[in-house]
Amino acid sequence: MKEKPIASERIIQGNKLECAVCKNDTFWERQTLMNTPGMTFLGLEWANKKAQNYICDHCGYVHWFLNK
Repeated sequence: MKEKPIASERIIQGNKLECAVCKNDTFWERQTLMNTPGMTFLGLEWANKKAQNYICDHCGYVHWFLNK
């Protein structure tokens, strides 16, 4: 069985992240590729931009931040 990631407080540009839905303040994180149809068609999904996701440990709401 896969273990659940460890949740913790997150700071985004100097501000403490708070869930937009339930106001919880602990999140676990993952990265997601921002796939586009053109890059997928060409088999170049790996070249798409990535987004950082913070998932609320209480309600599961996913907050997306684009890595620039």
